[in-house]
Amino acid sequence: MLSAALPDPFLVALVGGAGGIVLGLAARLGRFCTLGAIEDLLYQGSSLRLRMWLMAMAVAGLGVFLLMALGLMPLGRTIYHMSPFSPLAAALGGGLFGYGMALAGNCGFGALARAGGGDLRSWVIVLVMGMAAYAAISGPLAGLRLWLVHGTALDVQSRDLAALLGWVTGLPVWAVGLGLWTLAVMALLVSPVLRGDRRALFWAVAVGLAIVSGWAGTVHLARGGFTLIPIESHSFTAPLGETMLYVMTSSGGGLSFGVGSVLGVLAGALLGSAIKGHFRWEACEDPRELRRQILGAVLMGFGAVLAMGCTIGQGVSAMSVLAYSAPVTFAAILAGAALGLRQLISGFSRIV
Repeated sequence: MLSAALPDPFLVALVGGAGGIVLGLAARLGRFCTLGAIEDLLYQGSSLRLRMWLMAMAVAGLGVFLLMALGLMPLGRTIYHMSPFSPLAAALGGGLFGYGMALAGNCGFGALARAGGGDLRSWVIVLVMGMAAYAAISGPLAGLRLWLVHGTALDVQSRDLAALLGWVTGLPVWAVGLGLWTLAVMALLVSPVLRGDRRALFWAVAVGLAIVSGWAGTVHLARGGFTLIPIESHSFTAPLGETMLYVMTSSGGGLSFGVGSVLGVLAGALLGSAIKGHFRWEACEDPRELRRQILGAVLMGFGAVLAMGCTIGQGVSAMSVLAYSAPVTFAAILAGAALGLRQLISGFSRIV
C-alpha cells in the first residue's frame, strides 16, 4: 500500500494539504472570510457570510460527533482537550487577535488566501504573523504567554461542553454533540438567507467537511502510524511559523499537518483565483497602511497563540469539538474585530 511506503509526517502533511486546498478554494470562490462576514453584518446589514461560518461550524461538529459515535474519534485526545483552559487567556488572546485582524484587514487564513491570489501585502502579514507566533511559543514572549495561561487556568475535569452536558443529563457524549449540532443546522436552514444561496451553502458545507477530514485523518494516522502525531485539525497561526521554518531549513519541526494545511490553502487560493481570473500582483503604496498591517499581524500572532487558535482554529476546529475555549475565544474575536473596524471605518480615534 502507498501509505505503508510513505513516512507518517508526509502522510499527515498530505491530509492537511487536501483540506487546505478546499479551504483555499472556499475563500476565493465562496468568499468565505471571517472579517468580511463581520463587516457585512455591521456595515451592510447582510448576515449571509456569518451564517456560512456558523454552518461550517455545525457541519464540522456533526462530522466530529458522528466519528465519535462510530468509535473513530477519541474526543479527549484533541489538542484542545490536552491543553489547560484559561478563560482569561482565551478572552484576551481572542480580543487581541480580532483587533489585529481588523487592523491588518485579514486573519491568517484570509491573508494566505489573498497571498495565493497575488497580494504581496498579505505575504507581509503572513510572514510577520508567523514570526510573532513563534515569539510567543518559544521566543521572548513565551514566558508572558505561559504565565498568563498556566497562572489563570481552571482546574476542570472535562474540557468540552458535550462532556459536561452528558454528565448532567446522563446521555452519551456523542449523542449530546450530535443533538446540539443537528439543532444548529436546522436553525440555520430555517431562514432563507443561507438556504436560498446554494453557492454559499455549498462552500460552508465544504469548509465543515475539510475540518472533519483533518480530525479523521490525524486520528487514523495517530492510531496506525509509528510517529507521535497530534490529533488536530486546521488552524493558521503557529502553522505559519512552522511552514517558514520548514521552507528555510527543511527540518525545524519537519513536515506536519500544519505545514501541509498552509501550503494547501496557498495552492487552493491560487487555483481559485485562476479559475475566476482574479490573479494579479498587488502591493502596498501607503506606508501608513503597511505599518497598520504589520501591527495587526503582530497582535494576531501573539493573540492566537495565547488563545490557542484563530478564526479557523478556535472558530471552527475547536468549536466542532465543543471545547470550552471556543465560544469564549470566538466571542472575543468578534468583539475585537468590531472595535477595530469601528476605529477604521467610523474613525472615532486615530489608529497608529
